[in-house]
Amino acid sequence: MREPLELLIDRLNTPIGELLIIADRDGKLRTIDWTDHEARMRRLLDRYYGKGCYTLTTARDPGGLTTAMRAYFKGDLDVIDKLPVATTGTPFQQAVWRALRKIRRGQTISYAELARRIGKPKAVRAAGLANGQNPISIVVPCHRVIGSNGTLTGYGGGLPRKKWLLEHEGALSAPLL
Repeated sequence: MREPLELLIDRLNTPIGELLIIADRDGKLRTIDWTDHEARMRRLLDRYYGKGCYTLTTARDPGGLTTAMRAYFKGDLDVIDKLPVATTGTPFQQAVWRALRKIRRGQTISYAELARRIGKPKAVRAAGLANGQNPISIVVPCHRVIGSNGTLTGYGGGLPRKKWLLEHEGALSAPLL
């Protein structure tokens, strides 16, 4: 039987709530979520890694990720572009999550554009579902995807946080692609 995956967890107070930062021993970000959604985060960890197949150990600033996220919230918006991530998911989800990382700060795209960017223009709903199952919010910037009509739709952390993140990045006034 293989050893459980050891994951390291830290917490960061931000202007929009306490953030949970989970990394592996190699310093790769595995998930980010808000403490008020910790139960959902644990369900996702169970789904992606298997119930009982990982451990969560409290650690201070694993891989420098807490420091990087603190810098992001203080205005160093580019810091998240360089953070190493490791996720598990279907090939379709992985394609969506890679496309999300290519959306530059200050920009938003629609779900239809997201589907087009992964070469599946008719899979708008599926792209939206994969976007919503992204385990690494902010760094894999699912908040940068909005409705085709420019409205803020769906964000696991809640629409007020999505609005704050987009304002923080200067994206709300940017044109929709």
